[in-house]
Amino acid sequence: MTDPTAREAVSDLSAEEASPQGFTLFAVLRRDPANPDDFDGHDVPHFVNELDDIIALVEEQNVTLRGIYDVSGFRADADVMLWLHGPDAEGLQWALRELRRARMLKSLLPTWNAMGVHRDAEFNKSHVPGFLRGVDPKAWMTVYPFVRSYEWYLLPEAERSQMLADHGRKGAAFRGAIANTVSAFALGDYEWLLPIESDELTELVDLMRELRATDARMHVREEVPFYTGRRIETSELVEVLQ
Repeated sequence: MTDPTAREAVSDLSAEEASPQGFTLFAVLRRDPANPDDFDGHDVPHFVNELDDIIALVEEQNVTLRGIYDVSGFRADADVMLWLHGPDAEGLQWALRELRRARMLKSLLPTWNAMGVHRDAEFNKSHVPGFLRGVDPKAWMTVYPFVRSYEWYLLPEAERSQMLADHGRKGAAFRGAIANTVSAFALGDYEWLLPIESDELTELVDLMRELRATDARMHVREEVPFYTGRRIETSELVEVLQ
C-alpha cells in the first residue's frame, strides 16, 4: 500500500518543480557627464577581467547575471542595464553591490532599479518566466513596469480571465518572443514587471503594438518606463561607456 504521506510529499514536490520560485532584479545605469570615465587602453583588459571575476563570484553564490545590455541611444538617461536573478532578494542586493564596485561600472549613476519575484499568474498557473525555465537569453530584451486600474481586481474573475486569455493568444503568435512576467507588489512602485526577450528587435516592436489592441489594456494605469537593449559581452562595455 502506498504511504499517503509519501504521496503528499511527491505531490508537493511536483508542484514546487512545476512552479519554481525566484527573484529578479533590473538595474539601469548611465554615464556621469560631470565625471567622464576615459579608460586607459592599457588597463582595459584588466578591468574586463576584474568584472568577469566578480560575475564568477556572484554566480558561485547562486546568483545569475542573465545579461548585460547596451541600452544607449534608446533613451537619454540610460547606457547599460544589468539583469540578475536568484533564489532570494538579499542575494541580488549583494550581487548588484559587488558588480557596481567593479572599475568598469563604479563611476556610473543609477537611473532605474526594479525587483520582481515569480508568483502564480492571475489565471494561468502554469506560466513560468523563461529565465526560470532554463530558456537561453535572447539577443534583445525590453522590460517595463505595469500597474493595473483600480477596478481591475474587483471585476468578476470570469471577465478578467477572458480578457487575459485574449491577451495571451495575441502574444503567443510571436513564437520567437520569451515572456518573463514577474510580480512586483510591495517590492517597489509597480504591480508587475514584464521583461520580454527576442532575437529580433522588430519582433518586440510588433508584439507590443499587437498587444495594444486588447480589452485588458483598458485597465492600465501605468506601463512606463521602457528600457530596451542588446545583450553584450563584458568586453563590449568599454565601447558603450566611452
